[in-house]
Parts: sequence; structure tokens; C-alpha cells
Amino acid sequence: MNRLRRWRADLHVHTALSPCADDDMSPWRVVAAAQVAGLDLIAVTDHNSCRQARAVVEVGRMADLAVIPGMEVQTREDVHLVCLFDTAEQVERWGEEVYAHLPARPNPEQTFGRQLLFDACDRQVGREECLLLTACDLGVEQVVQRVTALGGVVIPAHVDRQAYGLVYTLGFFPPGLDLLAAEISGREAVEAVRTRFPQLGDIRLYSASDAHRLEEIGLHPSLFHLKEPTVAELGLAFRGMAGRRVAICPR
Repeated sequence: MNRLRRWRADLHVHTALSPCADDDMSPWRVVAAAQVAGLDLIAVTDHNSCRQARAVVEVGRMADLAVIPGMEVQTREDVHLVCLFDTAEQVERWGEEVYAHLPARPNPEQTFGRQLLFDACDRQVGREECLLLTACDLGVEQVVQRVTALGGVVIPAHVDRQAYGLVYTLGFFPPGLDLLAAEISGREAVEAVRTRFPQLGDIRLYSASDAHRLEEIGLHPSLFHLKEPTVAELGLAFRGMAGRRVAICPR
């Protein structure tokens, strides 16, 4: 039986698939950068797509780094939500839904950057042609409902930032949604964030890097106490149940 252990984690990492990320964020380089940063666990969360998640999970398995497959969805309200799943199959089902709700527009590479795809051997195998750096036509409530139904968990991203943060964008923290935690950027102490945003109430806060460059991976990690890196264990940690917990690593 697995025992509780500490996982130094960064649950918000982009790859070269995100047009605003560096082109050198291939699976092996992302995993290597995470290990150099002393991480045990990352989540791969590209903008509105999971097409790079399976390769990063596979590389993580080979390199002994836990990788949670996920996505950062931009809702129709322009809110960024991190969606995490246990398996590549789950996130790919979610990816199909999100793609069906994206505008049918090509990515203007000269404006937003390239959207590169790599295999698990770090070979570039293509480009995503669909525009990813835009809002889908799913609302916050719909995303939470659908991801939960698929077995995943939703965390509002960088709620302390003006750009695409849930509180800044909506002006409030929706009380009726099944949200267990919220991500902060780690630039301020938790107490300072709660003072600035009393709307957050007592929801669990943790930090992540939102890394778009290799050197940013692990800049603002959190420390999870889990038996294993699964959605169910994360849920327990966010609730502070059964010995599971999460804390922001000291700066």
C-alpha cells in the first residue's frame, strides 16, 4: 500500500504547443527542467489543447517524474481554468469537447507564435493549425460541470492576476460552483492575496508557475502530501482530509 509522501509540485506548465510558450519546451526538455528544479510532480496545461499531454506523460514515466495530463481552458468570459485528469484518455475526451467549442480560425503564427507538437522522442511531428490563444464558447459553469463529469478537477488559474483571473474578470468568486482550490502566482504571500481578494473566502490556495519558458518551471512550487498523484488525492489535499494537505513552498 502506498504511503503518504511529499510531492514538490508545479501544476501549471505549458509546452511548445502553447503559442505564447518558447519553442524549445519539448517533452524531454520540460521534464528535465522540472527535475533540475527539484520537482516530483508537474501538470502539463497548454492553452485549450491537450495534444502534447500524452507525450509528456510518457516521457515523465520514463524519467521517473509524475505528470498529470491537463489543459488550461479560456472560457467565453475570458477566465483561465486549469483542468486536471488522471489519464491521457480522459483529457483527450475533454480536448475533443473544447475543440468543438473553439472558433474555426487558423493560428496567425506571425502574431501569436507557433504551436509545435513533439513526440515522446522529442521529434517535432507537426503543428497545431487551429487558433488556441482565444476563448472557447463554454462558460465557467459549463467547464466545471463537464470536467467534473469526465472525472477531472477544475482550478481557477492565477486568481491574483488581472489578466484572465477569475476574480478580476467576473468581479466575484462564484459560490455555487464545485471548486475546491484556486491557484495563485506565488508573487505575494497567501495572506496578502486574501486581503486583496476577500471574495476568495476560505478556499484553499496554492501556487504554480504558469511556466511558458523552461527556466520558469518550478519557480513557485507547492508541497502536496499525497499517496499518489491522482485527482482523488488532490481533492483530499484541497479539503485537508485524511492526512492529505497542500502548502505553498517558502520563497
